[in-house]
Amino acid sequence: MIKLIALDLDGTLLDHRRKLPKKNYQAIQEAKEKGIDIIISTGSPYTLIPHGYLKGLDISHAITTNGSAIYEYKTGRCIYENSIATSKVLPILEFLLTKDMHIDIFIQGEAYCPEYTRAIVEKLEVPASRKEYILNNRVWLENPISYIREHEFSVQKITMNFYPDKTGILVDREEVKKYLENNIGVNLVSGGWGNLEITKKDANKGEALKQVCKIKNIQIENTMAIGDSSNDLDIIKIAGIGVAMGNAMTEVIEAADYVTGTNDECGVAEVINKL
Repeated sequence: MIKLIALDLDGTLLDHRRKLPKKNYQAIQEAKEKGIDIIISTGSPYTLIPHGYLKGLDISHAITTNGSAIYEYKTGRCIYENSIATSKVLPILEFLLTKDMHIDIFIQGEAYCPEYTRAIVEKLEVPASRKEYILNNRVWLENPISYIREHEFSVQKITMNFYPDKTGILVDREEVKKYLENNIGVNLVSGGWGNLEITKKDANKGEALKQVCKIKNIQIENTMAIGDSSNDLDIIKIAGIGVAMGNAMTEVIEAADYVTGTNDECGVAEVINKL
């Protein structure tokens, strides 16, 4: 008996235009009518969730930034956070800011970027809608290090986006990946398009789902999680039913209990209606 469904957004619930297909909307509404709780499980910070598309779905909670923070969806109140401490994140950022890539820094539900990386966005091999989304939905900082140090902010998540050189190799990615793999304080995954994402070592969507289940008094075996990228691996493995999208990474498909259609084929609606 499924009592809760956790839905990833990009590449899962939303299509390639980052819009919510009508079939997915209707399937979620029908699940709600049967008493099933719906939550979001995304790599985005709370403020960058496309709330307009989700209006009317009666979502209760949102797991954000790969599981480092949980919010009451309707109120926007953060009820759980497991982020990288100021003292731990500053040395990492000092290294990352020497590399030729675009960087997202997620703090308290907001998205920040170094100003100098704005020009790099146009070089990224991602859909045009993704570039527009980045350029128009960030707070651009001249000096992120000083900003974080001054306010003693912890960081929920850092995302690194790389562009290809003339041979197609993503500039600086392998060096950055090796550096982060050797940092025992962070959890390293990819959210798609060859990017890299880090959270605190023990922060992931699976651990966050456990927290939500405690809040709702739901057994983990009575949950279903749907996703497409490696930042969904933990939640897909731990949920009662783990579902991979047809467009999911190979490692996600191999870990899943069930594979549904792609995000452009309304795979979320397909699996909800079937299971």
